[in-house]
Amino acid sequence: MWKRVRSIKLFRTLRFRLASTFLLLMTIILAVVGYFATATLRSVLESQSEDELREQLGALKGWFYFDEQSGQPFESADRTDPETNAEISLLEEVFVIADDSGRIEKGSSDPTLAPLYNQKTILAEMAQIERTHEPVMKIIKGTDKIPYQVISSILVDAKHGRKWYFAEGRSLAEDRKVLINFEGKFLLFLPIALMVCALVGWYSAGAALQALGSVEKAAATISGASLGLQIPKRGADDELDRLIDSFNAMSGRLKASFEQIRQFSTDVSHELRTPLTAIQGQLEVALFTATRKEQLQEAIENALQDVERLANLVRALLLLSQSESGQIPMNKSVINLREVVDDLVEQFQIPAEASSLQLSTTEGEPLWCEADRTQMERVITNLLSNAIKYTPAGGWVRVWAEPAGENVRLVVEDSGVGIPPSHLPHIFDRFYRVPDPNPEKGLGLGLSFVSAIIKAHGGEINVTSEPARGSRFEVCIPTGHGQTTTEAAVLQSGPA
Repeated sequence: MWKRVRSIKLFRTLRFRLASTFLLLMTIILAVVGYFATATLRSVLESQSEDELREQLGALKGWFYFDEQSGQPFESADRTDPETNAEISLLEEVFVIADDSGRIEKGSSDPTLAPLYNQKTILAEMAQIERTHEPVMKIIKGTDKIPYQVISSILVDAKHGRKWYFAEGRSLAEDRKVLINFEGKFLLFLPIALMVCALVGWYSAGAALQALGSVEKAAATISGASLGLQIPKRGADDELDRLIDSFNAMSGRLKASFEQIRQFSTDVSHELRTPLTAIQGQLEVALFTATRKEQLQEAIENALQDVERLANLVRALLLLSQSESGQIPMNKSVINLREVVDDLVEQFQIPAEASSLQLSTTEGEPLWCEADRTQMERVITNLLSNAIKYTPAGGWVRVWAEPAGENVRLVVEDSGVGIPPSHLPHIFDRFYRVPDPNPEKGLGLGLSFVSAIIKAHGGEINVTSEPARGSRFEVCIPTGHGQTTTEAAVLQSGPA
């Protein structure tokens, strides 16, 4: 049965769960309020009844006196006065006066109050009053099943040395009627209140979840043409608004990622089409027009150059794909970064001299860090190649490494053409190339590799540049905690 109920779609919705939870909570609250309200009303009625009985008992004792000779209690009220007669009549509705032997001297004429005249009960109450010096409060039921609250006390006749039992009571029928009437009205009010709570809870849950509905509809309508879909916020700054913020941020990231993929596909298609078109054109020309062996050989050599360019492009794209997915192969070890810089500067002296440039570095103590030597050589090579390529003859290029707290800093600086400010934010994007008349400006992937390698090392790269005044690239990577400088030096130098 329960499984069948749970299979109903309505009972599995979040709106139903929220509304039913609210209804259950309100049911518990109303039940507790009803219980305590009933208990409070009962306590108030009992307290009022006791106070009224104490006043009536005092009035009853005040209307009687003891005969000086016989010592019998006699009523001293003037019955001719209507108010006095009404008061005495009220007191005599439920009352008993008995002597110290339990014999009834005066009492109510109502035959249904038989339990009020029980001699054993009277004697027991007198003994209790003498022991506690407090009146006795009790509830009895007459033969008509009507409950009565009775208070009893002792009045002493000091002259004759006798003790008299006085009891005064009142019917609790009206009090019980008030209590039953309250309970009946509350039980009538309870289902109406719960129905209103159910409607309010259902409406409130629906209104609160309306934002979720907009998120659901937005998610259902997202496609390749609407990846950047944004949901307007409600302005409540609550959990649902934060959910909308997260969804909008996710939508923005998805749009950026797909735009990047689309741009990547476009750039790859463009870069692959150029060498393929060149190869196709050269081979077709050789096939249809070549008449000598030399012509065929020249066409094949040109095609091989384009094939090599194509292979380099495919290899670069593979490395770029690995870098963007965080899969750059890393083989970290403790290396002397200054030694790596010195070796590469020595290798680049020849192309620098060929371009009439001054390439220099600084000398110093070994600078140890934990890094992949091959990848760091690629970083320095790319930065040096760009610096030499974009620095006019007569200029200079400087490269050095230095400690920077818990990091090591690599700096490549030149006096070249510089980079316009509008292009600086994009130079690390793939296939991005600053407009330049130089036909051999490359694929626009070098700095993308540099950025990916530095990020894989947990570092960062920054660039500052001014047109016609040169550029400065700063790379910071952590020194690492695998080995200390002393340990690294010992490992590199070997045993003494």
